[in-house]
Amino acid sequence: MFPNHSRPLVSAPAETAILALLLAESPLSRVELARRTGLSSTAVTKAARPLIDDGYLHELPPERTAPGAGRPVNPLAVTPDREFVLGVKISADTLFGTVCDLQARMRTTASRPLGDRDPAAVCALLAELVTELLDTEPEFRARTRHLGIAVSGDVDRLRGRVCYSVLPGWQDVPLAETVAAATGLTVTVENDVKALTSAEHWFGDGIGTEYFALVTIGAGIGSGVVVNGDLVTGAYGVAGEMGHISIDPNGPRCHCGQVGCVEAVASSDAILATVRRATGRPELDFDGAVQLARGGEPAARAAFARAGQAIGTGIAVLVNLLGPERVVVTGEGLDTYDLFGVHIREAYAAHCFKAAAKCPLTLRPLPWEEWARGAAVVGIQALFP
Repeated sequence: MFPNHSRPLVSAPAETAILALLLAESPLSRVELARRTGLSSTAVTKAARPLIDDGYLHELPPERTAPGAGRPVNPLAVTPDREFVLGVKISADTLFGTVCDLQARMRTTASRPLGDRDPAAVCALLAELVTELLDTEPEFRARTRHLGIAVSGDVDRLRGRVCYSVLPGWQDVPLAETVAAATGLTVTVENDVKALTSAEHWFGDGIGTEYFALVTIGAGIGSGVVVNGDLVTGAYGVAGEMGHISIDPNGPRCHCGQVGCVEAVASSDAILATVRRATGRPELDFDGAVQLARGGEPAARAAFARAGQAIGTGIAVLVNLLGPERVVVTGEGLDTYDLFGVHIREAYAAHCFKAAAKCPLTLRPLPWEEWARGAAVVGIQALFP
């Protein structure tokens, strides 16, 4: 582990439980906090005191919980501006950055186009983007110590290294150490889909769920899963990779080396390659393939239908194995959902086992800045042990 992890804000289990709950669902009374965490009222008060003293929590004016109730309660709330966290998403051609408060509300955003994808060049540009974001408001620089970075691929969060990422073409890059040295911030690196999953679980459609999944469709097919309230990474950091479930032993070869992966069939590049071959038009770009499909061209429509079937099957496998309460489907691929949405839902229903099909699929369009917000949530999580 590189030597730049600052001391967590909380370390005791009671403090951790209270702060995590209030970050997502503030304000709450001490009585409600005790009920939700299983702590005694005395333990809640004791755990909250240092966080109040440090300005991370504050008490709201007293209120009665019901007409005729006895002593008024003082709900506890997070002070969102007590600290800020930076988030940066590294995409194939752009850096997207944001400053978020402690409740993951974006306070400012900025972006930089990527030219040179060499790790050193990207890290230098990222440091410039961080400076721009921090200089937006004086309080940002004074109250920011954490930076979360989200990047596609196999990421070793503990060591802060990008083991493999196909979009920038990286292998074994010590990203956290390099960026920490350039910015002076505590840096946490996470897989971009896992970061987005954390953001949705803590602050989005997954609030209050113990079992939750997020699936992204577009340039890649990714997924993140939450089990027993925790993001699942697995022993080697790549758990929940729905995009690399092999669904067709006779399918195309994936960039990962396997055959018939969901991503090899359903990513935007895979769809485009299929349409080019089927139509004999190698000059087509993805927008052109979409126009053909919307115009009724059979081969193009078949390529999107096959992609939808692959995605729906992959989601069903995920749901059958983990049993989430809900699944959020997002990503830039939602722009073409009209072409394969019905096939996703049909394949999902056909392959879910019995009651697993009760799990709803929620469509949630997210702009690129939301991916940067996901990276910032990774930074917020660094406040915890």
